[in-house]
Amino acid sequence: MPKPVLIQRVGFALVALIAIAVIAAGCGSSGSSSSSSSGGTEAEGGGGGEFTIALLLPENETPRYETNDKPDFENSVSEKCPECEVIYFNAGGDAEKQQSQGEAALTKGADVLVLDPMDSKSAAAIAERANSQGVPVVSYDRLIENAEVAAYVSFDNERVGELQAETLAKKLKEDGKAKGPIIMISGDPADPNAALFKAGAHKGFEAAGVAIGKEYDTPGWTAENAQREAQQAITALGNDGFWGIYAANDDTGGGAIAALKGAGINPEERPVTGQDSTVAGLQRILVGQQYMTIYKAIPPQAELAAEFAIALAGGEELPEAKVTEEINNGKAEVPSAILEPVAVLKDNIKDTVIKDGFVTASELCTGPYAAACKELGISG
Repeated sequence: MPKPVLIQRVGFALVALIAIAVIAAGCGSSGSSSSSSSGGTEAEGGGGGEFTIALLLPENETPRYETNDKPDFENSVSEKCPECEVIYFNAGGDAEKQQSQGEAALTKGADVLVLDPMDSKSAAAIAERANSQGVPVVSYDRLIENAEVAAYVSFDNERVGELQAETLAKKLKEDGKAKGPIIMISGDPADPNAALFKAGAHKGFEAAGVAIGKEYDTPGWTAENAQREAQQAITALGNDGFWGIYAANDDTGGGAIAALKGAGINPEERPVTGQDSTVAGLQRILVGQQYMTIYKAIPPQAELAAEFAIALAGGEELPEAKVTEEINNGKAEVPSAILEPVAVLKDNIKDTVIKDGFVTASELCTGPYAAACKELGISG
């Protein structure tokens, strides 16, 4: 398990810089040009815009990357720099493939890389190769470790785990099971964000006095692995030997819930956490099978990444008012913009993910979930 990176909060003064003027200096005003591909294939073309910006995302099993991050980033670039071009790559869960895609992006003339690493350690090689060619790198969502990185845009990932733990601990207390124990199913040990979620969750459970009966890390973040881990824990602890499950995201939460059902346990009686506010996770929350998820507003994250990328591509400084802190990635203090996560439960789905348009009512309120949506006043 990688160690959580050290976060050092720095008291940056919020100076009255007009960041848009900096960015506009490198942008034209004519029509946009965007070349992209999906499903992990490499982008065609390249060049031809004011700047060429490469967006490299890690996988397409998690819905957010293709349905939120990619279009939100492309739209933000188009709005801020109409003559800029985005070339898009998805590694499809393969760190070696992402290495090749990084090489391809540089070959195609990328002026800046926006890289969400499949593996934050091996992605250092992509960053170093880019740096050697004078191409800055923005680390997106996950921090690239032990490499020179020009900027980092993400959420407070330790706070994510802490918020999950606090929300679950409060529910356990309401249920008369304040001390647990619980089953803890964390994320992929190759993902440094998983280490931060886990560290935050441990902090939250320790503060609340919640005992952990069994604990696992989940390779690949897959529901199948999480289901197997939960089954092992239930067998070891017994059906009445635990009172909730910490699952690091909605996929692992779905696997844990499948294991509960397989053991003859009503998931409505054992609160399960999640993260990412997926449609499937939110639907489980609507009908009481999953207790909560974490909402990370991707549009502002993608917009910040686009703003940073355009500034760096033009050789400009980062907009100082948008940098919230510096984070040590093992080699350097990386200027970072860190956003706050939100806990989503059944009673605030309407005022969070629906209100922001992250998920639409038509996506959420299908078939057996329509009645629950009606009760909550969710319609579209």
